[in-house]
Amino acid sequence: MDVTALLLKHIEGYSKPLWQDTELVLKRGDFLSEQGKADNNIYFVTEGALHLYHETNAGSNTIRFAYDNSLFALLDSLITGNPTAYTVEAIRKTKLRVMRGDDFMEFINSSTETLKLWNTILSYTVIAQLERETDLLNPTPKERYEKVLKRSPQLFKEIPHKYIAAYLRMAPETLSRLQKS
Repeated sequence: MDVTALLLKHIEGYSKPLWQDTELVLKRGDFLSEQGKADNNIYFVTEGALHLYHETNAGSNTIRFAYDNSLFALLDSLITGNPTAYTVEAIRKTKLRVMRGDDFMEFINSSTETLKLWNTILSYTVIAQLERETDLLNPTPKERYEKVLKRSPQLFKEIPHKYIAAYLRMAPETLSRLQKS
């Protein structure tokens, strides 16, 4: 059982309900969170896909994605309580379970085991971000494509190619050519 699944099992067995009663449903193009606003929730994507990006004057920069069976949070806002630097948009119809950040932190701190699970998840998140930064240092689109395809083949099944192209910092046409070669 993977770490996220194990954490979810502990959440379901916790002494009080943590997930909100109502599932949140987003249509394609709906925003879950917007840059400049605080978001201290934890989300579990039961169906669909989300696109996390950062807007600048030069345009938007894709940071990551969340799709089916992903635990997701805007860690910058969850940890500090400050507004997030990111926008999260639904790529397609998306269903989410929602948990308040305060309830989640109370749960995490309720036992050594859940704290260890959370620390493991955070460690994996840091490693994934470092891999992402390293990917962007690859000088050619082909190298970036091959590295991400090898590490995350599911990404190419779940996420539309125009978003993957932006994530890889290349034109959609370049990605298409690489996939055909």
